[in-house]
Amino acid sequence: MTSRAMTLCRHPGCGKAIARPGFCERHAQQHQQEQAARDQRRGSAHQRGYTSKWQRARAGFLALHPLCDECARHGRVSAATVVDHIKPHKGDRALFWDRDNWQPLCKPCHDAKTAREDGGFGNFARGQGAGQKSSALLERPRPKSTFCARKFQGGGIGNVVKGRGQ
Repeated sequence: MTSRAMTLCRHPGCGKAIARPGFCERHAQQHQQEQAARDQRRGSAHQRGYTSKWQRARAGFLALHPLCDECARHGRVSAATVVDHIKPHKGDRALFWDRDNWQPLCKPCHDAKTAREDGGFGNFARGQGAGQKSSALLERPRPKSTFCARKFQGGGIGNVVKGRGQ
């Protein structure tokens, strides 16, 4: 049996080699405490407005907009699984329920957008304009019918829709 390659602690500037991905012993507890504090400030999904009413609205929106808008802009076809708030609502109920501020995205596109805006995946959060697209992007009309998709490894919906299914 082969042994797993060593990896580096994820704490910025640490660089200690560890057996499993994550944090070294020194930084693991610190990371857990910081994560708990972030989660406490953020509140639960229900507290942020993601209730059964939202689940029904989300399902209806995805039924009307089944394909990812971001993939469409790049000539790919992918099923939308997430209703994204184009401009983050940050607790603003009117903006939360404004359907003109919603866009259908696949999970990979939504994760990438969130990482760009909020500083995930090791990125620093954007400065003053965090979470906002340029006014040109906000003002552009959403395509009524989208043919788009992200290619997934091993086939996926993009290959089936484009007739290259395995």
